[in-house]
Amino acid sequence: MGKIGAVVLGALALIVVLAAAGTGGMLSAFGSGSTQPSRTALTDIPSDYLGLYMDAATTCPGLDWSVLAAVGKTESDHGRSTLPGVHSGANYAGARGPMQFLLPTFQSVVGKHQLPKGGASPPSPYNTHDAVYAAAAYLCDSGARDGKNLPGAIKTYNHDDSYVSQVLAQAQTYASSEGFGADTAPTAAALQAINYAQGQLGLPYEWGGNGPSVTELPSGAARVKGGFDCSGLTKAAYSAAGITLPRVAQDQYDAGPHVPAGAPLLPGDLVFYGTPSHVHHVGLYVGEGNMIDAPRPHEVIRLESTRFRGDDYLGATRPAAGR
Repeated sequence: MGKIGAVVLGALALIVVLAAAGTGGMLSAFGSGSTQPSRTALTDIPSDYLGLYMDAATTCPGLDWSVLAAVGKTESDHGRSTLPGVHSGANYAGARGPMQFLLPTFQSVVGKHQLPKGGASPPSPYNTHDAVYAAAAYLCDSGARDGKNLPGAIKTYNHDDSYVSQVLAQAQTYASSEGFGADTAPTAAALQAINYAQGQLGLPYEWGGNGPSVTELPSGAARVKGGFDCSGLTKAAYSAAGITLPRVAQDQYDAGPHVPAGAPLLPGDLVFYGTPSHVHHVGLYVGEGNMIDAPRPHEVIRLESTRFRGDDYLGATRPAAGR
């Protein structure tokens, strides 16, 4: 495998020790394959890549999606790198694509594993879908299955102890400390809603806005106009997950089902502000005390804390309950 970007040294020496031991504090976070995205993950990983990492990791029992995402970050910054080999050709070592496969390795993986539909035909290391699923299969075959030898699997991907350190460190920043237990795992619909909302980060707030529109100009360029208000964003997010919500925040709150006061919030919950008869704001809870919301005019859709000085937090609903 090729390696793109600077290698983290010095402060990661402890992680190298943990990697060599194959056990210990950092590795325990990735043993169950059940962590959720942290604030860093939601702001750094493009929504389409995040969905692929999470889906592909389920094909390997015990492989946490955050490790797969950390490989993608280290190799190509989730496909954003413009270095040789990421989008065409190969780098100095012969690696290609967003997950930086050597062509013989990629061909060997796809020869042993039938990749899910949705990629290129035939599979290509430059296709994001194919590359991510192939990387999951390669890590799984190399020791990541059931967490038996995660550091060894990562080192097989790139034969460098400092690379192992870098990937494990990056995975730790992507994996939320909350994790998912049997009673706290979000439904697939909640994850779809979060994935959609994450993809809208940075769009402008627009009163009454139901999302951006794209107009093709005579020059062939595209003009993107519009954005969301708070309830337009939450409605669109759950619409992407196949769940229809009312349009305005008050009606969304009234629709429920309500989360009991004092009960822990789950990713995908809607959080409301105001009074029961005058709800003025709603956001989508994503974990670790944070929500994605469209806050107010002249602001952009962003990730921020659900609680802040002077807030009039009212409560939460769980639209994805039972889905």
